Amino acid sequence: MQPGDVFKIGLPRTDLEVTVRGVQLNPVLALGSWVAFKKSANMTMVMGDLVLTEAEVGPVMWSLQESGIDMTALHNHVLDESPRVIYMHISGHGDSLNLAEAIHRALSYTKTPLGSPTTATLKKVGAVQIDMHQLELALNRTGKDNSGVYQFSIPRAEKIMEGDVEIPPAMGVATAINFQPIGEARAAITGDFVLVASEVNPVIHALRENGIAVTALHSHMLDESPRLFFMHFWANDDALKLARGLRSALDKTNSAPH
Repeated sequence: MQPGDVFKIGLPRTDLEVTVRGVQLNPVLALGSWVAFKKSANMTMVMGDLVLTEAEVGPVMWSLQESGIDMTALHNHVLDESPRVIYMHISGHGDSLNLAEAIHRALSYTKTPLGSPTTATLKKVGAVQIDMHQLELALNRTGKDNSGVYQFSIPRAEKIMEGDVEIPPAMGVATAINFQPIGEARAAITGDFVLVASEVNPVIHALRENGIAVTALHSHMLDESPRLFFMHFWANDDALKLARGLRSALDKTNSAPH
């Protein structure tokens, strides 16, 4: 259970070995499929992000369409990854069990591990740790260690709505920042900023000014208000330097205070 009465299931693609510019990705860093359920008065809403290989996209899309689950986006999140991975964002409304069964059926066309991930499966790629406390001070946010990846989730200050239903941050509308230690106080970082239109170019400028590459800019949803843009990023450098660069970009957004 997550804040906002959201039940969220993480399904990291531990079956995939993906590298980006020489860095082997911990599945938690950028290969984390997830689905999140929220119950309202008379139905359940589900949203999610499925990490797929190119060969899996067609069968999964067909299965979801047959089951009445909407696809709201299909795109990249990173660049220069090998093998290539595609991210499919989904949304649905209806009976909780029917929604869960429909998504399970679609995932059966993939090699996504559906059991509980074990410590052995979620390898901590990168033996040398980084100073989590210093990252928190630089970002002025509290993070968590998830299988060797330091994660920050930063909600927006305003409410995100779909019609008359509020979408809690745990359903994918919070800025996500992930650090994977790679040794010598360095980290690979990725994630996505959740932005309104007026913030897009100021954040691009702040990221690029700090040596952080913008790897994608797109929507994840169809009917949200205010309209949101999701900006994905990548860098591999001194972890504290990157945290300070990310903070300068966060300061250009209407993020909720710490």
